[in-house]
Amino acid sequence: MASAASSPAVVADTVYVNGHVITLDPGAPTATGVAIKDGRFMAVGGDTLARTLTGPDTEVVDLGGATVIPGFNDSHCHIECAGQAGLVVDLAAVRSVAEALEAVRSFADSRQPGEWVTGSGWHPLAQLTESRYLTRAELDGAAPHNPVYLPTVGHVAMANSSAFEHAGIDDGTPDPVGGIIGRDEAGRPTGVLYERALDLIANCMPCWSVEQLEHQFVTGLAHANRFGITSVLQPWLSSSGIRAVQRLMLAGRLTARMGVMWIPEPLVTIDEWARTISGSGVSSWFGDEWMKLVGIKLVVDGGMSLRSALMREAYPDCPHHHGTATLEREHLIDLVLTAQEYDWRLGVHCVGDRAVDYVLDAFEAADRVRSLVGWRYALIHGSLARRDQLERARALGARLELQPAFLWNKAATIEKFLGTETTSRAVPMRTAIDVLGIDNVSMGTDYPTNDLNPFTNLYLAVTRKDIRGVTYGADEAVTREEALRAYTASGAFATRDETIKGTISPGKLADFAVLSDDYLSVDVERIKDIEAVRTVVGGRVVFKG
Repeated sequence: MASAASSPAVVADTVYVNGHVITLDPGAPTATGVAIKDGRFMAVGGDTLARTLTGPDTEVVDLGGATVIPGFNDSHCHIECAGQAGLVVDLAAVRSVAEALEAVRSFADSRQPGEWVTGSGWHPLAQLTESRYLTRAELDGAAPHNPVYLPTVGHVAMANSSAFEHAGIDDGTPDPVGGIIGRDEAGRPTGVLYERALDLIANCMPCWSVEQLEHQFVTGLAHANRFGITSVLQPWLSSSGIRAVQRLMLAGRLTARMGVMWIPEPLVTIDEWARTISGSGVSSWFGDEWMKLVGIKLVVDGGMSLRSALMREAYPDCPHHHGTATLEREHLIDLVLTAQEYDWRLGVHCVGDRAVDYVLDAFEAADRVRSLVGWRYALIHGSLARRDQLERARALGARLELQPAFLWNKAATIEKFLGTETTSRAVPMRTAIDVLGIDNVSMGTDYPTNDLNPFTNLYLAVTRKDIRGVTYGADEAVTREEALRAYTASGAFATRDETIKGTISPGKLADFAVLSDDYLSVDVERIKDIEAVRTVVGGRVVFKG
């Protein structure tokens, strides 16, 4: 049993007793009480130990036998999207083309003519009964007086004619590098844009102000706290987004700790790339326990459920289609080598196995210049990585940041595009842990692409069952403790924070969640129904149900 980390003469600010504390600390895996001082655990052990550190002003919380876990660390989460209510069309719940168009029409009617209409993250192919995207003509009818831009899950967007006019896109506009403008049989744009073609419109839209971004982050983090989330890794921030988070950090307004990844424009010359990243004046690992720059993000391909993951083998329904490469292999290598020169860690979005090959080729090129071991470079998603690729990653000290939640309501769509066998090996968590070790495999959601609820993710990791109860790749299931550790301690390891958070241990930050049920013993089918009833960050209660 752990002992007090401070002198007994020092009393705690708060003690929690009569709980079932899952510490994930190998030296003391369970406890019943904890004592907190100045935002950190000063003692973890039995109730008696915790109570010996109480004083007249100490708050004593009786947990009534409730289970306590380290706070969740969502290692891939666009949390600001949870704070965009009222600013964008909410398409998360629509189930048909008609419902989607009505949502756009209603939102546009509340805006001034000429004002941009944009949407929340959603997935038409998996979400709508028609399993298709909205057309330009349909959006013209829904919002005839407003430019409309509806991104989906980061790799596809739909727009109307007004938005195309703003962007200068017409029948003769060529496809940009790394992107595709969807066209009909006559060659006219349909309104659907793929990968880097999204930039044609996104770059001409008004940007969120820093103040708007601050609101989105504050609201989004409060939403995350409701699920027991105490840390997030935000993998896609512009300079203005980083500025907004920094302002919140300095003002003491963050309610979860944030690792952030920068996204400088990669489709430039290497000289321009070098000037941009060197001119920032900072590099990876700059920050503190509340906000830390953890790297640069690059994107190499699309997604499994979008038919754009870059694959070694052709898609079953088309012998010439292998997915979409958003960066050429040689350019990717040059980008990674240059970023390494200026001490930036890389995390690269790679879903298909050929995309994983591209990323590992680039990482190996960098490793030949200077060892990557200890830098914790990451394969982001790596959803269809194979064992031989994971073995290559292990030699580099590289990590895998997985999101089992992709299988929850998208497995059927993935199966339609890639077949049952490929879907069954998707999100290879068991193999990844076996090859890379648990510290190098972390879990997240890619919210808003997937639901933010950690318990859905844990359920999937343990059962491999989707929302319909269909099992895919049972041999890739992991244990309950492995899943929990990947969602907590491994996320801390990803950002070099394993010495200060991720387990409930003396001296570490007092970030934890109190649950409605015992995660380790509840019937496996009820894991997805567990709720957080209290979330604590740095000893401060940020959510209480």
